[in-house]
Amino acid sequence: MAGGRAGFAWRPPWLNGYNGASARQDLVAGLVVVMMLVPQSLAYALLAGLPAEAGLYASILPIVAYAAFGSSRTLAVGPVAVVSLMTASAIAPLAATGSPEAVGLALLLALLSGGLLILCGVLRLGVIAHLLSHPVVNGFMAGSAVLIILGQLFPLFGVQGHGHTGLSLAIALPSALAGAHPATALMGAVAVLTLALARRYLGPLLRRLGLKPGAAEMGARLAPMCVVLVAIALTALMNLDQDAGVAVVGSLPSSLPSLGLPTLELGILQALLLPAGAIALVGFIESVSVAQSLAMREREQIDPNRELLGLGAANVMASLAGGLPVTGGLSRSVVNYAAGARSPLAGVVSALALVVILLNVSELFERLPKCVLAASIIVPMTSLLNPADLRRMWSYSPPDGLAYLATALGVLTLGVEAGIALGVALSLLTVVWQASQPHIAVIGRVPGTEQYRNVKRAEVTTWPHILALRVDENLFFGNISTLEHAVQEALAAQPTAGHVILVLSSVSHIDATALERLLEMNHRLAARQIKLHLAEVKGPVLDQLQRTSLPAELGGRVFRFTHEAFSALLD
Repeated sequence: MAGGRAGFAWRPPWLNGYNGASARQDLVAGLVVVMMLVPQSLAYALLAGLPAEAGLYASILPIVAYAAFGSSRTLAVGPVAVVSLMTASAIAPLAATGSPEAVGLALLLALLSGGLLILCGVLRLGVIAHLLSHPVVNGFMAGSAVLIILGQLFPLFGVQGHGHTGLSLAIALPSALAGAHPATALMGAVAVLTLALARRYLGPLLRRLGLKPGAAEMGARLAPMCVVLVAIALTALMNLDQDAGVAVVGSLPSSLPSLGLPTLELGILQALLLPAGAIALVGFIESVSVAQSLAMREREQIDPNRELLGLGAANVMASLAGGLPVTGGLSRSVVNYAAGARSPLAGVVSALALVVILLNVSELFERLPKCVLAASIIVPMTSLLNPADLRRMWSYSPPDGLAYLATALGVLTLGVEAGIALGVALSLLTVVWQASQPHIAVIGRVPGTEQYRNVKRAEVTTWPHILALRVDENLFFGNISTLEHAVQEALAAQPTAGHVILVLSSVSHIDATALERLLEMNHRLAARQIKLHLAEVKGPVLDQLQRTSLPAELGGRVFRFTHEAFSALLD
């Protein structure tokens, strides 16, 4: 459904073939996922610098909106760590953490990012999923993970933290940790250790105890909820918040949010437009990557344009319902898939279950220690720190490794949006630089065949009066000088050549500057009694050249095949 107008029909594609068995699977999956949704929603709201209930509000109506317009059957939409970090980065210079002003700014961010996503969906710009290269995305994720971990060390140890870049946080961290709150630090450290051990060993342990692999993996992923419940119980039994001073989530509303548009002010909208665009882009790319990887397991496809609409609608609803920017999350989506979800209705079940929790037992989470929420953020973030990725990338392609490293360092030192911009700029410069250094090979004929190969890589036959060069890149203003230099060097090494053949089998475009320089090259060669020929010119390129003076002015001929050119010039 990626191409036609039918892709915008309201009826979601996942309704095709939906039945009672699918509904039962969705019911089970939704109830399983809500066990992750509660602690994650609370944690990511605090990470964004907002009251904890904002995360709960962002996990209700946005899920329903995505179910109506999205295309993935198993993507779980809600607050995620990286988008929450970007939200905090955007609103921190404009409002105090946790203040009503910060809440209003988060709602505007969600509205703006949602509007941009819907606009892109209407314009069918799903191709923007490929706008950021993998090195940039991976570098951004790694840098964001370090930034998140540094920021969460402060609540983990019960101290106040200041700074919005990795450098400022790292500078503030030693002196802050010197005054760590003992009870908070102990509980936070135990939570980190428990979650880390559960992440690594609980799944294999459950399998050895007889659980099926899928159930064991799901049990391991639900460990954070168990840690949360144990922490709440300990805090209540030992009165840790009042007697020992352990910071807790505090009062949570036991009612649903009222719907309404956030206050719109032109100056604030202008200040938030760029961060909202970055949130929309990163959120969409992260979401589509998760959705595609899960869809491939079922041999299904997602529609990037519907994903834009679904995520856009989810963010608009988050804005109307008092939440924060949302997108598809990896961990919840994997659990949703493993629990057997067959459609986004599993997310609707989670949303309804969350409503029940919010209306009836929200006070249960009021004594949840903030240090445990910090631990539940820190441990998953460590999986994004994999030095082997950088080593592998650098060994294969140093420019890609540089883009990864520059993006990560940019996020840490300059900020989130600046880090993304730096990575994108470096990637584009790398593409331009690589295109400006095209591979150009002198070629000869493989004996007994009509095949022509690089003289440096194969045993080939050449002739003194024929010089053939294969150009393995499009020709444009940035690399035509390289071609001219290569021709001059090859002629200097083969001064008896009376014919130069440019084999353009890999050339799909020749821009105006390259065309003019080819004409100049033709005239210079003609002045030396050397004829310039073209071979294996692609149809569209040849059609374009036919509208110029090059065919008429060419000293030689245009041949369909390289062998045809050699045969004609050897006669």
